[in-house]
Amino acid sequence: MSISKRKEFLDTAVRAARLAGETVLDQLGKISKRDIDLKQASDFVTSVDRQSEKLIITSIKERFPDHHILAEESIKESAGEAYRWIIDPLDGTTNFIHGYPVFSVSIALERREEIILGVTFDPLRNEIFSCEKGEGAFLNGNKIKVSEISNVKNSLITTGFPFRNKVLIDSYLRLFKNLFLRVSDMRRAGSAALDLAYLACGRCDGFFEIGLSPWDIAAGSLLIEEAGGVISDFSGGSGYLWTGNIVAGNQIVHNEILKEVKKIFGGIIDK
Repeated sequence: MSISKRKEFLDTAVRAARLAGETVLDQLGKISKRDIDLKQASDFVTSVDRQSEKLIITSIKERFPDHHILAEESIKESAGEAYRWIIDPLDGTTNFIHGYPVFSVSIALERREEIILGVTFDPLRNEIFSCEKGEGAFLNGNKIKVSEISNVKNSLITTGFPFRNKVLIDSYLRLFKNLFLRVSDMRRAGSAALDLAYLACGRCDGFFEIGLSPWDIAAGSLLIEEAGGVISDFSGGSGYLWTGNIVAGNQIVHNEILKEVKKIFGGIIDK
Protein backbone atom coordinates (compact mmCIF):
# COMPACT_ATOMS: atom_id res chain seq x y z
CA MET A 1 0.00 0.00 0.00
CA SER A 2 1.37 3.44 -0.94
CA ILE A 3 2.30 6.02 1.68
CA SER A 4 -0.24 8.45 0.19
CA LYS A 5 -3.04 5.88 0.50
CA ARG A 6 -2.11 5.13 4.12
CA LYS A 7 -2.10 8.84 4.89
CA GLU A 8 -5.52 9.25 3.30
CA PHE A 9 -6.92 6.44 5.44
CA LEU A 10 -5.45 7.89 8.63
CA ASP A 11 -6.52 11.45 7.84
CA THR A 12 -10.05 10.21 7.17
CA ALA A 13 -10.22 8.32 10.46
CA VAL A 14 -8.84 11.23 12.50
CA ARG A 15 -11.19 13.73 10.84
CA ALA A 16 -14.20 11.48 11.38
CA ALA A 17 -13.28 10.86 15.03
CA ARG A 18 -12.87 14.58 15.70
CA LEU A 19 -16.20 15.44 14.04
CA ALA A 20 -17.94 12.80 16.13
CA GLY A 21 -16.15 13.92 19.27
CA GLU A 22 -17.31 17.50 18.78
CA THR A 23 -20.91 16.29 18.54
CA VAL A 24 -20.55 14.16 21.65
CA LEU A 25 -19.09 17.06 23.68
CA ASP A 26 -21.76 19.46 22.44
CA GLN A 27 -24.48 17.16 23.81
CA LEU A 28 -22.79 16.31 27.11
CA GLY A 29 -25.21 17.07 29.94
CA LYS A 30 -28.05 17.92 27.56
CA ILE A 31 -29.74 14.59 26.84
CA SER A 32 -33.04 13.61 28.44
CA LYS A 33 -34.79 10.30 29.08
CA ARG A 34 -36.50 10.47 25.69
CA ASP A 35 -33.05 10.47 24.03
CA ILE A 36 -32.10 7.12 25.62
CA ASP A 37 -33.11 3.62 24.53
CA LEU A 38 -32.34 0.25 26.11
CA LYS A 39 -30.69 -2.22 23.68
CA GLN A 40 -30.51 -5.01 26.24
CA ALA A 41 -30.16 -5.23 30.00
CA SER A 42 -27.64 -2.60 31.22
CA ASP A 43 -26.75 -1.66 27.62
CA PHE A 44 -27.96 1.74 26.41
CA VAL A 45 -27.94 3.75 23.19
CA THR A 46 -28.64 7.46 22.90
CA SER A 47 -29.50 9.86 20.12
CA VAL A 48 -25.90 11.05 20.45
CA ASP A 49 -24.53 7.58 19.63
CA ARG A 50 -26.62 7.62 16.46
CA GLN A 51 -25.65 11.17 15.48
CA SER A 52 -21.98 10.42 16.06
CA GLU A 53 -22.17 7.21 14.04
CA LYS A 54 -23.92 8.91 11.14
CA LEU A 55 -21.23 11.60 11.02
CA ILE A 56 -18.45 9.00 10.97
CA ILE A 57 -20.05 6.85 8.28
CA THR A 58 -20.84 9.86 6.09
CA SER A 59 -17.29 11.16 6.44
CA ILE A 60 -15.84 7.78 5.44
CA LYS A 61 -18.25 7.13 2.59
CA GLU A 62 -17.49 10.55 1.07
CA ARG A 63 -13.89 9.43 0.61
CA PHE A 64 -14.34 5.68 0.16
CA PRO A 65 -17.83 4.88 -1.12
CA ASP A 66 -16.97 1.23 -1.90
CA HIS A 67 -15.67 0.42 1.59
CA HIS A 68 -17.71 -1.72 3.96
CA ILE A 69 -18.88 -0.70 7.43
CA LEU A 70 -19.28 -2.50 10.76
CA ALA A 71 -20.83 0.01 13.16
CA GLU A 72 -22.27 -0.54 16.61
CA GLU A 73 -25.64 1.10 16.10
CA SER A 74 -26.49 0.61 12.42
CA ILE A 75 -24.61 -1.00 9.53
CA LYS A 76 -23.09 -4.46 9.93
CA GLU A 77 -21.62 -5.47 6.58
CA SER A 78 -19.58 -8.64 6.18
CA ALA A 79 -15.80 -8.83 5.97
CA GLY A 80 -13.81 -10.16 3.03
CA GLU A 81 -11.29 -8.92 0.53
CA ALA A 82 -12.61 -5.37 0.70
CA TYR A 83 -11.77 -2.72 3.26
CA ARG A 84 -14.09 -2.51 6.24
CA TRP A 85 -14.30 0.24 8.86
CA ILE A 86 -15.16 -0.86 12.42
CA ILE A 87 -16.81 1.98 14.33
CA ASP A 88 -17.73 2.69 17.94
CA PRO A 89 -19.32 6.16 17.85
CA LEU A 90 -19.46 6.53 21.63
CA ASP A 91 -17.66 4.01 23.81
CA GLY A 92 -18.78 4.59 27.38
CA THR A 93 -22.41 5.49 26.72
CA THR A 94 -23.48 4.83 30.31
CA ASN A 95 -20.73 7.17 31.52
CA PHE A 96 -21.89 9.79 29.01
CA ILE A 97 -25.51 9.53 30.15
CA HIS A 98 -24.47 10.18 33.75
CA GLY A 99 -21.95 12.88 32.90
CA TYR A 100 -19.11 10.68 34.12
CA PRO A 101 -16.08 12.01 32.19
CA VAL A 102 -14.75 8.81 30.62
CA PHE A 103 -15.87 8.08 27.06
CA SER A 104 -14.37 7.99 23.59
CA VAL A 105 -14.82 7.56 19.84
CA SER A 106 -13.08 4.57 18.27
CA ILE A 107 -12.49 3.80 14.57
CA ALA A 108 -10.49 0.98 12.98
CA LEU A 109 -9.87 -0.09 9.39
CA GLU A 110 -9.73 -3.75 8.45
CA ARG A 111 -8.40 -5.23 5.20
CA ARG A 112 -8.78 -8.93 4.44
CA GLU A 113 -9.87 -9.47 8.05
CA GLU A 114 -6.71 -7.85 9.45
CA ILE A 115 -6.79 -4.56 11.37
CA ILE A 116 -4.45 -2.13 9.62
CA LEU A 117 -5.34 1.18 11.26
CA GLY A 118 -6.80 2.38 14.54
CA VAL A 119 -7.84 5.73 16.00
CA THR A 120 -9.29 6.36 19.46
CA PHE A 121 -10.28 9.90 20.38
CA ASP A 122 -10.89 11.23 23.88
CA PRO A 123 -12.75 14.49 23.17
CA LEU A 124 -12.69 15.69 26.79
CA ARG A 125 -8.88 15.66 26.87
CA ASN A 126 -8.35 16.29 23.15
CA GLU A 127 -6.21 13.16 22.90
CA ILE A 128 -5.92 11.27 19.61
CA PHE A 129 -4.41 7.80 19.86
CA SER A 130 -3.50 6.51 16.40
CA CYS A 131 -1.66 3.64 14.75
CA GLU A 132 -1.02 1.96 11.43
CA LYS A 133 0.09 -1.62 10.98
CA GLY A 134 3.89 -1.76 11.17
CA GLU A 135 4.27 1.98 11.79
CA GLY A 136 4.06 2.29 15.58
CA ALA A 137 1.50 3.87 17.90
CA PHE A 138 1.11 7.56 18.68
CA LEU A 139 -0.61 9.97 21.06
CA ASN A 140 -1.19 13.39 19.51
CA GLY A 141 1.65 12.65 17.09
CA ASN A 142 4.16 11.49 19.71
CA LYS A 143 5.27 7.86 19.69
CA ILE A 144 4.07 5.75 22.61
CA LYS A 145 4.88 2.34 24.05
CA VAL A 146 3.55 0.01 26.72
CA SER A 147 5.03 0.14 30.21
CA GLU A 148 8.22 -1.69 31.09
CA ILE A 149 7.04 -2.94 34.50
CA SER A 150 8.68 -6.30 35.11
CA ASN A 151 6.93 -7.36 38.30
CA VAL A 152 3.17 -7.81 38.34
CA LYS A 153 2.98 -6.72 41.98
CA ASN A 154 3.79 -3.17 40.86
CA SER A 155 1.25 -3.13 38.06
CA LEU A 156 -1.98 -1.17 37.64
CA ILE A 157 -4.63 -3.31 35.94
CA THR A 158 -7.80 -2.09 34.24
CA THR A 159 -10.92 -4.13 33.61
CA GLY A 160 -14.64 -3.99 32.92
CA PHE A 161 -17.47 -5.82 34.63
CA PRO A 162 -19.31 -8.38 32.45
CA PHE A 163 -22.50 -6.33 32.22
CA ARG A 164 -23.65 -8.20 29.10
CA ASN A 165 -22.83 -11.56 30.70
CA LYS A 166 -23.92 -11.16 34.32
CA VAL A 167 -24.29 -14.92 34.63
CA LEU A 168 -20.46 -14.97 34.77
CA ILE A 169 -20.19 -12.50 37.66
CA ASP A 170 -19.22 -15.04 40.33
CA SER A 171 -16.35 -16.42 38.21
CA TYR A 172 -15.34 -12.90 37.24
CA LEU A 173 -15.22 -11.79 40.88
CA ARG A 174 -13.00 -14.77 41.77
CA LEU A 175 -10.64 -13.70 38.99
CA PHE A 176 -10.81 -10.08 40.16
CA LYS A 177 -9.93 -11.13 43.72
CA ASN A 178 -7.04 -13.37 42.61
CA LEU A 179 -5.53 -10.55 40.55
CA PHE A 180 -6.27 -7.83 43.10
CA LEU A 181 -4.21 -9.70 45.68
CA ARG A 182 -1.26 -9.88 43.28
CA VAL A 183 -1.14 -6.39 41.75
CA SER A 184 -0.67 -2.83 42.97
CA ASP A 185 -4.25 -1.76 42.21
CA MET A 186 -7.12 -2.10 39.73
CA ARG A 187 -9.44 0.31 37.90
CA ARG A 188 -12.83 0.03 36.19
CA ALA A 189 -13.47 3.24 34.22
CA GLY A 190 -16.18 2.19 31.75
CA SER A 191 -14.63 2.70 28.30
CA ALA A 192 -12.72 -0.34 27.02
CA ALA A 193 -11.44 1.63 24.03
CA LEU A 194 -9.79 4.14 26.38
CA ASP A 195 -8.50 1.39 28.67
CA LEU A 196 -6.70 -0.15 25.71
CA ALA A 197 -5.36 3.22 24.57
CA TYR A 198 -4.09 3.94 28.09
CA LEU A 199 -2.39 0.56 28.15
CA ALA A 200 -0.69 1.38 24.86
CA CYS A 201 0.80 4.58 26.27
CA GLY A 202 1.83 3.09 29.62
CA ARG A 203 -0.76 4.71 31.89
CA CYS A 204 -1.74 1.24 33.03
CA ASP A 205 0.01 -2.10 32.68
CA GLY A 206 -2.63 -4.73 31.95
CA PHE A 207 -6.25 -5.23 30.97
CA PHE A 208 -8.84 -7.99 30.88
CA GLU A 209 -12.55 -8.11 30.13
CA ILE A 210 -15.32 -10.51 29.11
CA GLY A 211 -17.84 -10.20 26.30
CA LEU A 212 -16.74 -7.09 24.45
CA SER A 213 -17.76 -6.36 20.86
CA PRO A 214 -15.42 -5.94 17.86
CA TRP A 215 -15.94 -2.16 17.79
CA ASP A 216 -14.85 -1.93 21.44
CA ILE A 217 -11.57 -3.70 20.70
CA ALA A 218 -10.51 -3.19 17.09
CA ALA A 219 -8.60 0.11 17.26
CA GLY A 220 -7.19 -0.57 20.72
CA SER A 221 -5.89 -4.01 19.84
CA LEU A 222 -3.67 -2.60 17.10
CA LEU A 223 -2.60 0.30 19.32
CA ILE A 224 -1.31 -2.19 21.88
CA GLU A 225 0.50 -4.36 19.34
CA GLU A 226 2.10 -1.32 17.68
CA ALA A 227 3.14 -0.02 21.12
CA GLY A 228 4.98 -3.29 21.82
CA GLY A 229 2.32 -5.02 23.90
CA VAL A 230 0.65 -8.42 23.76
CA ILE A 231 -3.04 -9.16 23.36
CA SER A 232 -4.95 -12.45 23.33
CA ASP A 233 -8.23 -14.16 24.09
CA PHE A 234 -8.75 -16.15 27.29
CA SER A 235 -7.04 -19.22 25.84
CA GLY A 236 -3.99 -17.24 24.78
CA GLY A 237 -5.07 -17.31 21.13
CA SER A 238 -5.91 -14.59 18.64
CA GLY A 239 -9.71 -14.84 18.60
CA TYR A 240 -10.34 -11.92 20.96
CA LEU A 241 -11.89 -9.66 18.32
CA TRP A 242 -14.81 -12.04 17.86
CA THR A 243 -15.04 -13.77 21.24
CA GLY A 244 -14.84 -10.44 23.04
CA ASN A 245 -12.77 -12.01 25.82
CA ILE A 246 -9.49 -10.20 26.08
CA VAL A 247 -6.21 -10.12 28.02
CA ALA A 248 -3.57 -7.50 27.27
CA GLY A 249 -0.39 -6.01 28.69
CA ASN A 250 3.33 -6.01 28.20
CA GLN A 251 4.73 -9.52 27.79
CA ILE A 252 5.23 -10.13 31.52
CA VAL A 253 1.95 -8.67 32.79
CA HIS A 254 -0.07 -10.28 29.99
CA ASN A 255 1.34 -13.69 30.86
CA GLU A 256 0.58 -13.29 34.57
CA ILE A 257 -3.01 -12.15 33.97
CA LEU A 258 -3.52 -14.99 31.49
CA LYS A 259 -2.38 -17.55 34.07
CA GLU A 260 -5.05 -16.36 36.49
CA VAL A 261 -7.67 -16.20 33.72
CA LYS A 262 -7.01 -19.82 32.77
CA LYS A 263 -7.36 -20.95 36.39
CA ILE A 264 -10.92 -19.60 36.48
CA PHE A 265 -12.14 -19.76 32.88
CA GLY A 266 -10.04 -22.54 31.33
CA GLY A 267 -12.35 -25.02 29.64
CA ILE A 268 -15.36 -22.73 30.14
CA ILE A 269 -14.91 -19.96 27.56
CA ASP A 270 -12.39 -19.63 24.73
CA LYS A 271 -11.64 -23.35 25.02
